Amino acid sequence: MKFIHTGDWHLGKLVHGIYMTEDQRFLLNQFIDVVAEEKPDAVVIAGDLYDRSVPPIDAVELLDEVLFKINVELNIPIVAIAGNHDSAERLSFGSSWYKHNHFYLTGKLTPDLHPVQVNGVNFHLVPYAEPGQVRHLLDDPTVHSHQDAMKALIGKIEENINPNEPNVLVGHAFVLGGETCESERTLSVGGSGCVTSDLFAPFSYTALGHLHSPDAIRHDKIKYSGSLMKYSFSEAKQRKSISIIEMNDNGSFNIRQRTLTPRQDMREVEGYLEELLDPQFYEKQKVDDYLKVTLLDGGSLIDPIGKLRQIYPNVLHLERKIESLDQKHLRNFQSFKDDKKTEIDLFEHFYREMTTAEFTDEKREIMTGIMNNVLKAEGQK
Repeated sequence: MKFIHTGDWHLGKLVHGIYMTEDQRFLLNQFIDVVAEEKPDAVVIAGDLYDRSVPPIDAVELLDEVLFKINVELNIPIVAIAGNHDSAERLSFGSSWYKHNHFYLTGKLTPDLHPVQVNGVNFHLVPYAEPGQVRHLLDDPTVHSHQDAMKALIGKIEENINPNEPNVLVGHAFVLGGETCESERTLSVGGSGCVTSDLFAPFSYTALGHLHSPDAIRHDKIKYSGSLMKYSFSEAKQRKSISIIEMNDNGSFNIRQRTLTPRQDMREVEGYLEELLDPQFYEKQKVDDYLKVTLLDGGSLIDPIGKLRQIYPNVLHLERKIESLDQKHLRNFQSFKDDKKTEIDLFEHFYREMTTAEFTDEKREIMTGIMNNVLKAEGQK
């Protein structure tokens, strides 16, 4: 049995003031071509089809168009769940009659945790839900965290699971140890949004959404699909892919990945303004990519972003290296100051930040004397 694992499409995403819908359409057309070529037994979408609970109209139309082509025109079953960005209620609309064409979309968590079976594989659909919802749904007062909620839900699934058949859990969660990025919405404050990998032991394969890199976690049977495309500059160095899983009757599987090529990549560029505006440099670049530019220049510059956008029209973020270093030093100093250090300790920290020279005992004694004199003069000592 072969299925494609994808997720985190985030249709309707707004990045630095630009809607990504047409870029998403470009990639999803490639995705449809891959589905047509691979002819899988199912396409699994592990949540966050939309970027927000009330998506823009063009995002709704794009999702409708893509799912129709896969499910109706290519006649391939779809197994999908809601993520933390989706509206569970909106996605649940029509689910009862979707099933007649093998489109299994679970938006809202229900007590019915029976699996969807496709070609001998049981898909257990666990859409994103807050711990309070799970506590109420299962009437279980012990559920307080996402760990408690997932443990309780999997416990219910295990009551009827057939261990002699391949079982796949489709979920949307943050597994402890996973690598995060800026464009992922935090599930909860502190560590209560995490779940541990041992919970998924009953399943042959766990198809997850939420973390945007397919390399977010290293585990033999727990995998993230990664997002459809890059949605922040913290993802600039990530690779994006879709996973093709070929599963055997005993639950063992082979996995391979295929990449999609974006219309415009999201990249970081660093250099001096004069260098970036030099034809010998930019003629080797794909100048219409979405760019974060870090300038190394010191001193004042006249309209640097205007000059850059004449060459690179999609500069989305511009910063100066020296300013970012200054901010870092300021944050470090503030953190140091917040630790209730003495005046001489603060000065020593400042001294070490400003010079590589040693702050000797002699220098400490001199500065202590100066500070005491100043404090006496101000009547504080």
